[in-house]
Amino acid sequence: MKEIKSVSGINNKGGGDSSLKRIGNFIKEARLSKNQSIEELASDLKIGAHQLEAIEEGNEEKLPEKVFIKAMIRRISQKLKLDTEFLMDEFKTERKEVKIEEIVEEVSKKNYKSRQSKNFNPLGFLIFILMSGFLGLIASSLIFNLFSDSSQEQTPKQELLKKTK
Repeated sequence: MKEIKSVSGINNKGGGDSSLKRIGNFIKEARLSKNQSIEELASDLKIGAHQLEAIEEGNEEKLPEKVFIKAMIRRISQKLKLDTEFLMDEFKTERKEVKIEEIVEEVSKKNYKSRQSKNFNPLGFLIFILMSGFLGLIASSLIFNLFSDSSQEQTPKQELLKKTK
């Protein structure tokens, strides 16, 4: 049962063979090969020794958010002159495996919401078109009446001018 969890990537909280655990093993081996203690490396990196130890053990429960873990792994690997890109890819691999189900669920929720909003949008659009058409008719009739009144007033003035000449 324990092997199935580690292979499928379900167990990511510090037990089994999660990517954080594998990364932690790489870091621990590199640190030991340079004869550095956890306290020395943590002091050089200005991080807590308990955080470095948690990374080496792959114990995600004792660590902050994944964004911070990623930044710490990057700094540690650079300090120990490890292949930083390999470790970052290794860390990303687990996130993709763990998040696939959540992504599928989120996409299905968004599709459901968009279907609901599409069913309501045509009615709102139709009301908007009718209202704007009605307002357009009122505005055009007011403008027409304004110009027709002013043209009727000008005719007598022109006739008066012709009569006075």
